[in-house]
Amino acid sequence: MTLLLGLDFASVAVFALTGALVASRSQLDLVGFIFIACLTAVGGGTIRDVLLNRDVVFWIADPSILLAAVAAAVLVFFGAHLLESRYRAIVWLDAFALAIAVPAGVGVAMGLGHHWAIVMVMGVATGCFGGLMRDVVCNEVPLVLKQGEIYATAAFAGAGAAVLAVLLGYSSGYALLACAGVTFVLRAGSIAFGWGLPVYRTKPPRPESPKQS
Repeated sequence: MTLLLGLDFASVAVFALTGALVASRSQLDLVGFIFIACLTAVGGGTIRDVLLNRDVVFWIADPSILLAAVAAAVLVFFGAHLLESRYRAIVWLDAFALAIAVPAGVGVAMGLGHHWAIVMVMGVATGCFGGLMRDVVCNEVPLVLKQGEIYATAAFAGAGAAVLAVLLGYSSGYALLACAGVTFVLRAGSIAFGWGLPVYRTKPPRPESPKQS
């Protein structure tokens, strides 16, 4: 198994767990669990592969990836009730998945020789779009859009760290490791310590000055 395939496989497995946990919060049946788990697991990678015009989308090239997502859905269907806080499990598993999926997207784009800007965009797309689809379909506020949360910013920073590492002469393996580390540290800091971005706040309109007679 190559490094990139391993990253895709790992991100699929963890994202599938988050998708199934969100399905449990929506009280879906087993088919619903499997659908949401698979959508979350392969959504970002599919968008990446289509945009990059890869010969074969990654889960079509290796259908065992889908089987891993299905297995995760079944596991959560029968075991979700054992968790004390499903939302907290979703948030932390999603952080781990993000830190795996962003390097997967970065690595694929780098391997195809794309410009650094495309490399960063593909890293963010791979990391963010599966979870975004999951939350929208299940009528949840998307984690990527939650007020003040560091999510897409963590993905951008991680992808940027990988690009910088390559420019400094480090191997692609070290670059992907730096990508994963930066992504996870920023996302985990947002969850554990409340790190966030400034939020736009509207200001009350200025009172109109009295008209002069």
